[in-house]
Parts: sequence; C-alpha cells; structure tokens
Amino acid sequence: MSKKIKIIFFGTTDFAVESLNILKKQFNVQAVVTSEDKPAGRGLKIKESSIKIYAKENNLKIIQPSNLKCSSFIDEIKLLKSDLFVVVAFRMLPKSVWAIPKLGTINLHASLLPDYRGAAPINWAIINGEKITGVSTFFINENIDTGDIIDQRTIQIDISDSFGDLYYKLKKIGADLVYDTVNDIIENKINLKPQINTAKLNSANKLNKENCRIDWSMNASKIYNKIRGLSPYPGANCFLDHKNESLKIIIYSSKIEIESHQLNSGEIIIERKQIKIATNDGFLIPKEIKVQGKKRMNISDLMNGFKFDVSSKFI
Repeated sequence: MSKKIKIIFFGTTDFAVESLNILKKQFNVQAVVTSEDKPAGRGLKIKESSIKIYAKENNLKIIQPSNLKCSSFIDEIKLLKSDLFVVVAFRMLPKSVWAIPKLGTINLHASLLPDYRGAAPINWAIINGEKITGVSTFFINENIDTGDIIDQRTIQIDISDSFGDLYYKLKKIGADLVYDTVNDIIENKINLKPQINTAKLNSANKLNKENCRIDWSMNASKIYNKIRGLSPYPGANCFLDHKNESLKIIIYSSKIEIESHQLNSGEIIIERKQIKIATNDGFLIPKEIKVQGKKRMNISDLMNGFKFDVSSKFI
C-alpha cells in the first residue's frame, strides 16, 4: 500500500535532500516544488536549489512557482491528485495549497516544538546553550510552526557542536522521522498532540546583522555558544580596532578560559601562537578566524603574517 501513496515534496536546501531521497525510494513522489533559480555569489551566476539538482538527477518532475498563490500553480498541483504533501526547508504555504491533499500537509521542523518556532531553530538552540534538541513533524495550519505535532525525535547537543555539526545530524534523523511519519499516516497510527503555548518558549527568529554580532561584555561561555551557533555560516562577527583601522572579523571556532582579570572587554593579551580576548568573566581564544581582506585560517597561521598590537581591541 505504501508504494501507492502519491506525494508532492516541497523543499529547497540540502537539509531537505535527505528526506526526499528516503521518500523517493519507498513512495510515489509525483513532483518536487522548489524555489526559482536565483543569481548567487560574486559572479551572480544563476544557481539551482539543492532540491532541484537532486530532482533532475533522479528524473523527478520539478515545479518552480514564482507565486504560491498563483492559480496556474495551484491548478497544476491539483491535477496530480496527490494524497499527501511533505514540506522540508521551504517557505510558508498558503491555505489554498496546504489544504489540497486529502491526507493533509506535513512539515519537518528542526526543533522540539513548540520550542524554537521560526526560521533558525538549530542556530538558536546552540546560541542559547541548550543541551537537548530534536526534530518534529506536524500538520501545517494557518500559523507558522503551530500545527498539531505528529511525532518527534530527540538528540543531545555536544558542547563542541557547531551549527554545521548539528545541522548534519538533524537532517539525518529528520529524514528518518519524515519516513516514519508518512508510514504512520498511511497506517492510521498517528496520535496528534496540540502545541501548548507557555511564557517560557524560546523563539528562533531569523538571523540578521544585529544578532550575529559578538558582544564582548558578555560571559565567555555565551560568546563561545554564539560562535558555535553561527559557524560555519553566517558567522559570528565583530570589528577589530587595529592601527587606526576598523577591520571586520569573523570567528568560526574558539575555546575559553574562565579567570579574573583587570582588562576591559575586548582588550587582548598576545601570546606566541594565540590571542586572548577579554570578556566579562575571562577570555575567549579564537581558533579559526577570518580577518577582513584575508581568507579563513587558524589563528596561529594568521599570526605568522598579521601582527596584533597590544593596543588592538575587539569591539
């Protein structure tokens, strides 16, 4: 019976590829809906989404609507008479789309809902120093990430996990959860759980220039978590006042030392192969760093050619 169910898959990034791959092997994926090709990079070359590349390689029907409310797009997907829509790493769907299939539209979200609703759940879980996170499947409704929960999987966040590390782990267990969820829907084994709002819920707001900036007056552990949660992209950033210049800095990995000192936040101690940046309660020691105009590199390699000054300050 599982082979007979007809699915349209909605996705864009490589986070969704793992889920599409596992569904394609077991079910009838009639079509893939993904974003339009867009110019990207310094040369502004037209770039296809990861999902489109996978769909082309596997001879799947590809639909790239410019407007999800467009009647021609809605008519096209209605003609396929799909049983279920599956959404992973895609934008918000209008009701005119998610209400189409008879079995509903399910979404995979990279958090333990209702916590960390929003665009950047993996990043914020690490930034906030969480020790546990996971993935959830739920039925889409009118609001963002608020539908009834179908199932969840939990995973531990290691103290050294970066956003990239956790992203990889969650896309793997997320794909397994999507597969299990579809099977449970087919076999009518689901036990829906409404999301309960509480005052203690964390949000996962979209990342922007302001919330990616390092505040050196914070505790070292909070800065360490911010760096992990934004690595490898978009990157936790700050500026270095250095010899009458203000250079943009991105720090990709670090370690910390908790100890008292008399320095102001952002001031540095220069050692042979590393620098120590003063925080509220100790020091942050960059391990991988990018200085404006240079490539990403280990701090020891950077210091072979870039000479920090004792008057230099991170701001």
